[in-house]
Amino acid sequence: MNVTVAKTAGFCFGVKNAVEKVYETVEEAALSGRKVYTYGPVIHNEAVVNELKERGAQIIEDLDSLCAVGDGIVILRSHGVGKNVYKRLEEKGVDYRDVTCPFVKKIHGIVSQYERDGYEIVICGDALHPEVQGICGWCSPENTAVIMDTEQAREFVPKSEIDDAKLCVVAQTT
Repeated sequence: MNVTVAKTAGFCFGVKNAVEKVYETVEEAALSGRKVYTYGPVIHNEAVVNELKERGAQIIEDLDSLCAVGDGIVILRSHGVGKNVYKRLEEKGVDYRDVTCPFVKKIHGIVSQYERDGYEIVICGDALHPEVQGICGWCSPENTAVIMDTEQAREFVPKSEIDDAKLCVVAQTT
């Protein structure tokens, strides 16, 4: 059997950068005796996440525990987080590395700006996915709708008058 691997097989550049940064941070932390924590799994790849655990990166799922890591280094996952996470980490003086995918980070900026400009935010994606939850963290809940499927899209009604509705529609990248 002949197997041909596509030239573009493997991680996208955002995930590749995130994983490389975690490996670098784990090595850096080992030299100084510090611990490394990720806010949730850094990517959706169990093999890589397990390897990172073996190298010493610990996963923390809740923000309160994350803010209590002391001298550790926190890595913010490639899926991104809401602005409240940055604020809390900075208030607590926690050392962190942000490995959010640049495309996801761009969406954070878009929804923030458009909401300031008076637009209602519509996010197409899985409301339970960390990327969508992170995007939601850059706009106000009362001004944001998450549409998960065709049926919800058909039933969606803007909060403002339909003729005057100013909508900013973004999509989950993953």
